[in-house]
Amino acid sequence: MGAQPETAVEMPPRGVLGLRPPPPVVIDIFLAFLIIAMTYAPVPGDHYVRPTTLTLVFAGVTIVLLPLRRHFPRTALALAVACFTIVALTGVMSSGLIMAVAIMVFGYVNHSTRRRGILVAVGIVVFVIVLSIPLAIIDGFSPRVVQFALTIAVAVAAGDATRSRRQFIEAITERARRAEETREAEARRRVSEERLRIARDLHDVVAHQIAVISLNAGVATSSVDAAPELAKTSLATIREASRSVLSEIGDLMAMLRSDDDGSATASTAPQHDLGQLDQLITQFTGSGLDITLRCEGDLTRVGSAASTVAYRVIQEALTNAHKHGADHRAHLLVVVEESELRIIVTNPFDAADPDPALPTLPTPNGAGLGLIGVRERVASVRGQVEAGPAPGGWRVAARIPLSKEPLT
Repeated sequence: MGAQPETAVEMPPRGVLGLRPPPPVVIDIFLAFLIIAMTYAPVPGDHYVRPTTLTLVFAGVTIVLLPLRRHFPRTALALAVACFTIVALTGVMSSGLIMAVAIMVFGYVNHSTRRRGILVAVGIVVFVIVLSIPLAIIDGFSPRVVQFALTIAVAVAAGDATRSRRQFIEAITERARRAEETREAEARRRVSEERLRIARDLHDVVAHQIAVISLNAGVATSSVDAAPELAKTSLATIREASRSVLSEIGDLMAMLRSDDDGSATASTAPQHDLGQLDQLITQFTGSGLDITLRCEGDLTRVGSAASTVAYRVIQEALTNAHKHGADHRAHLLVVVEESELRIIVTNPFDAADPDPALPTLPTPNGAGLGLIGVRERVASVRGQVEAGPAPGGWRVAARIPLSKEPLT
């Protein structure tokens, strides 16, 4: 088997610039260095003050919490805010700790809903401002409070954008997966339909002729000594049927080996229809089936699709009558009404004394493959067909709309 084409489902995740994102441990190490750098960074406008031991301890705690934010973002955020609060209560507004809080806010918003993430972020900003009030009363208002609020706002925006991008990728991946499944289901459906079409064509073009050959071979065998002329007639019918089936098998093989999907070949191939009903009756009559035909209405009103289906219905019904019926007789009624074509084929049938040479008999539920094909063909033009025992024999009745196009 050749290599399968890559689908959108199998593509690895990519970053904003089309690059694969670094491993989580690399990101955590970078963020840890960022928290440490912000902790030791001097405050603009003030003389440099080394961070206190308490600040360094809680900065270390927030670094330890970094991996936790991926699986427990709410807990990591709460602990980071607690660390910042404890240090702030000692009179120190640490930039490193507010950076840690911003990182946790990013993780929380990234894994939460937009509404909840914004509400939590606003609450944290308000909380930071409230914590800065005692320091503002003592030392005056510090612009760093605004800087802290903006840092958290940027973290919220970045987390919301990351979550939106992830959800967008998940949505298009899901659509790609469904599209792939739909294409596979459509391919399986087309293969199944093609197999059914081939099976119907094979049955129509081969089974009928093979039945004619089999019946005439039996007639020729039984009459070769007693009625040589009848045997010759049967052998001539066998020869003609053999030529016909070979020609039709050749056409079917050519269609199967063609490069197109078969529709073009099928559309250009000659189709049997009710215009060839007389030849069909003559063929059955020549093989020994006595047919009483009655046509009512104008057959020219029947469209090509309905006419082709009607021909196959009659062919299958007469074939079954010839193979399984009694007395080698059949009655065919074709009625063209205002909006539909009715076909009724009846034949004597002795169910109590079936021919033991027959492999199978048609059953009332239509278990025969031929009747299954007839039902499929009639259904393709929105028609109905019934087959089953009737008083005095077997009856096949089909109703085919005149103005409907085939479903497929």
